[in-house]
Amino acid sequence: MKPSEKWPEMLLVWFSDHKRDLPWREAKPRNPYHVWISEIMLQQTRTEAVKPYFHSWMEKFPTIHDLAMASEAEVLHQWQGLGYYSRARNIHKAAREMEEKYGAELPHDKEEIRALPGIGGYTAGAILSMAYGQKEGAIDGNVLRVYARLYDVEEDILKSKGKKIISSLVEKTIPERAGDFNEALMDLGSDVCIPKSPRCGHCPLSAECLAFEKGLQERLPLRTKKKPQLVCEAACGIIMKEGKVLLHKRPSKGMLASMWEFPMVLSESVETSRAGLEALLQGKAEELVWKYKHTFTHRIWLMKAYTLKDGVVPEGGYRWFTPEEYKEIPLAGPHARLAAFAEKLLREEGDF
Repeated sequence: MKPSEKWPEMLLVWFSDHKRDLPWREAKPRNPYHVWISEIMLQQTRTEAVKPYFHSWMEKFPTIHDLAMASEAEVLHQWQGLGYYSRARNIHKAAREMEEKYGAELPHDKEEIRALPGIGGYTAGAILSMAYGQKEGAIDGNVLRVYARLYDVEEDILKSKGKKIISSLVEKTIPERAGDFNEALMDLGSDVCIPKSPRCGHCPLSAECLAFEKGLQERLPLRTKKKPQLVCEAACGIIMKEGKVLLHKRPSKGMLASMWEFPMVLSESVETSRAGLEALLQGKAEELVWKYKHTFTHRIWLMKAYTLKDGVVPEGGYRWFTPEEYKEIPLAGPHARLAAFAEKLLREEGDF
């Protein structure tokens, strides 16, 4: 047995009754700009978490032109909390390129879209199919998982051979209503054909699914195991003076580039990170006042913040900020949480 040619239509029928109500789907026809921004935001981020960010983004930058005219700092500040800040920088670069080349609109041509910063095959397929009605696939993790189970693909879906097999299957099965089909696959993968304990009893394709027939739905898809994340101890310093705290601007390249953080030293142990912080600020790291574990894709920061009564301002990239001021700058990842805590300290100290 193999899935019949009718299954794409079966999925579309299911989608008409079960599609998720999402803010970036409100416009009919779909707004290409909304498709683009939402798809970038949704990469490795839960849908519910993205919704408020999408609303806030569109209020701040309602058009590609508005985005292109903004400063990088404004864009990074608006993206704050979503992580993966290189994506925000690429969005900004792409908007400026579209402003210059395409009249602040997303092009209709696949190669032209793919040439824009930060737009790969999946995002290009999503824009072309959902906003422009073109017969293009949009293959993300949900789609890889659904097809691997539906067609009993025994290859690793994260390796090139597995991806090529599924890409070929998508190309052969994608219907004329490609945009709805791509969204239906995403919704099915998000709500029903989930990674663990798939809800096969609620799936419109269970009668077509080879993995379900063979009892392999828990084993598939095959995926390469991820390398263990690097764990770092992060000692952070809170120095307060006249209602302000000391912050540091990260380098213009690399992780969390050009974003602001509290003075911080990363090391393998609590002792060496704390000693490094004291050496950096030439002061005594006194009370441990705040802890937080922040998980990135490839590393984990075990953050510990200490107050310092005395110390010196190191050279290069350090400035004093009030809470009102640092709410207007892009704070690096978890340092936004630390900033909120520092504001409470300032209030308790009577400096703010």
